[in-house]
Amino acid sequence: MGSSRGGGQLNNFVSAPDDAQFLIRMAEPEDAVIVAWHRARMFQDMGEIPAAMFDDFSAASRAWTERALISGEYIGWFAFPKSQPDLIVAGAGVQLRQVPPHPCRPAKNDIFAKGRHAIVLNVFTEPEWRKRGVAMLLMNEIVSWAKDEKVDQLVLHASAQARSLYERMGFNPTNEMRFSGEL
Repeated sequence: MGSSRGGGQLNNFVSAPDDAQFLIRMAEPEDAVIVAWHRARMFQDMGEIPAAMFDDFSAASRAWTERALISGEYIGWFAFPKSQPDLIVAGAGVQLRQVPPHPCRPAKNDIFAKGRHAIVLNVFTEPEWRKRGVAMLLMNEIVSWAKDEKVDQLVLHASAQARSLYERMGFNPTNEMRFSGEL
């Protein structure tokens, strides 16, 4: 598939400075194929999706993403070169999760979390566009969005390659544990 191509939608831009190399736009339901492609490529690059599973995984990801973009459970962003608005070179998104109210971490006086969480998903940059700050640009947009939306928690699962980026941005390891038995 090579670099993903967008639909040239210019009506859903996020604001950017005049000297920006890359621009960002929000994902629309018809962009589910691009999100699914990025998701499958991301896991393939990490060695977690073998070639024999790629097409089925991509199709399942597309079906989930279409539904989640329509329902508002998933919100996505794409980056493209300012000079090439039809060329999607990177993407990232969040899945909104509603959990019960809980104490704030770190604690805040007389405030508790309402339980609105977001998990960062599908952070992917096409290989030929890596090391140009595109992932950082998308992640900054996500953090800004999370602040504007007053999300209680913003979490992610970092690959070994991306861990340093997320740590520079203020993400820290937590006490999360994962069940390793068969479910």
